[in-house]
Amino acid sequence: MGRVSRGKSLEVADRLHSAAIHLLRRLRKRDLESGVGPAQLSALSVLVFAGPKTLGELAQAEQVRPPTMTRIVAGLQRGGLVRRERDSEDRRVVRVRATPKGVRVMQGGRRRRVATLAAQLRRLDARTVALLSRAAEAMEGLSRRG
Repeated sequence: MGRVSRGKSLEVADRLHSAAIHLLRRLRKRDLESGVGPAQLSALSVLVFAGPKTLGELAQAEQVRPPTMTRIVAGLQRGGLVRRERDSEDRRVVRVRATPKGVRVMQGGRRRRVATLAAQLRRLDARTVALLSRAAEAMEGLSRRG
C-alpha cells in the first residue's frame, strides 16, 4: 500500500480526534463515582502510572502553573491519595508519590471505565470489534512514536 494523501490523513485525524474526545468524555462520567475531581484524578494518574514527581515535573506534565499544581496536590494529600517525601539524595527536593489508597482509587476508576467500554463493545458484531482491536493497535503504535 502507498502513502496516504495529506487531505485523507487530515480527515482521518480529525475524525479520530473527535471520536476519542467524545468517547473519553462519556467514560469519564464514571469517574464521578471516585469522589475525586477531574484535575486531581489527572494528576493522580500521572503519579500512579509514571511514578513519583516533583511539583514542577507534575505541573509540567499536566500543563498547569506550579501554584495550581500545589493546590491540586494539597487536595490529593488531604484525601490521603498522595504523600510528599524528601529525596534521599538531595534533601531539598520533595517528590509527590501516590499512596496505596491513591493507587486503589485510580485502578478502580480505570476498571469502571474499561467495564463500561467493554459493555458497549459487547453490543457490536465480532467483525467491528476485530476492526477496533486493529485500530487500537495502530493507535498504540502512533503513541509510541511521539
